Amino acid sequence: MDRAQLILLGLPIFLFCSDLFNLFTPPPPKPPPHRPHQPPPHVPHQQRPAGFTPETLDFPSQKQSGLGAVGYGNTVEINFCVSCSFKGTAVTMKKMLETEFPGLDVILANYPAPAPKRLLAKVVPVVQMGVIGMIVAGDRVFPLIGIAQPPAWFNSLRANRFGSMASTWLVGNFLQSYLQSSGAFEVLCNGEPVFSKLKEGRFPGEIELRDLISKKLTRPSIVSGSY
Repeated sequence: MDRAQLILLGLPIFLFCSDLFNLFTPPPPKPPPHRPHQPPPHVPHQQRPAGFTPETLDFPSQKQSGLGAVGYGNTVEINFCVSCSFKGTAVTMKKMLETEFPGLDVILANYPAPAPKRLLAKVVPVVQMGVIGMIVAGDRVFPLIGIAQPPAWFNSLRANRFGSMASTWLVGNFLQSYLQSSGAFEVLCNGEPVFSKLKEGRFPGEIELRDLISKKLTRPSIVSGSY
């Protein structure tokens, strides 16, 4: 067995072991719930003695934000598909919202695929190992199950043994990645849906998302409840 054959045989075995390790590794613990930011305490002004005239300095006027500290005590959740490589977009939106709304608590979380797809994704590695095992030792397995003459498809797989194993592994990994993806990018403000990629079929723009969050935070019920 030459070096190329060893690589083609060892690579699927290594990938299978890594998949088994990830399959049986318990998920990481959930982060502790974020406490809403509290506005800074009000410090009463000290009384000035009678006859005291403050000296005023002329500074160029600055435009004050009309939102103020409306972000304090409010939470925005961005649930996205981690396996779809949406993390970069989610982090960009998080930084933008924290800059536009000081004190806003932005939480990033994974949006998992539906349960049937997740179950099928766990079956794929088992099927991969079964097919590879059949390619390697099928000539001894078929007589044990009462099949004296192996079928034609088995002979075609055995004709190019290492290519068949590599193709089985690549196709299985593609199916597993597809079954684990949800394609979601869902935004919620205080538990209320703001934007859904699953419904809209697209990502929100930064200005669009900022305006949607601003409308939610500046509603009378939100503003009165945060003070």
